[in-house]
Amino acid sequence: MLPGVSVRMDRDEAWARIAAAHTGIVTSLRRDGTPMATPMWFCVVDGAVHFRTPAGAKKTARLRHDPRVSFLVEGGERWAQLWAVHLAGRAAMVDDDEVIARVDAALQEKYAGFKTPRTAMADDTRDHYERPFVVVRIDAEERIVSWDNTKLGHS
Repeated sequence: MLPGVSVRMDRDEAWARIAAAHTGIVTSLRRDGTPMATPMWFCVVDGAVHFRTPAGAKKTARLRHDPRVSFLVEGGERWAQLWAVHLAGRAAMVDDDEVIARVDAALQEKYAGFKTPRTAMADDTRDHYERPFVVVRIDAEERIVSWDNTKLGHS
């Protein structure tokens, strides 16, 4: 690396990349400590990552048992374009109806054009998405791990 050149993003750059990313990877822990990574649609509300997941899902049970969680977004195809932002923290189930409504609105705005109509889904899939959901907030640690290879100036 060139002297004085850093691939790290500052806090604002990192949060801008998070907010603009399409899919995040949420990693929770099984009871035996095995990490389980799951792609999730998400939004940023009140400076925190939020996502919805079925209340009875294994992921929800894992997060209730052990709230330690990590979250990753990434992009780029060539090495010179690669970037990523990684958060670590704790998951919290949101019980504030006003926050839940804002999260639902943000998710709808972000993903409206990507959803499959319920009528086009198989019965089992439609049933899955019609179950009760919870909203999860990631309370991230202050430290953000990030890199952006475009800062190196290679083409």
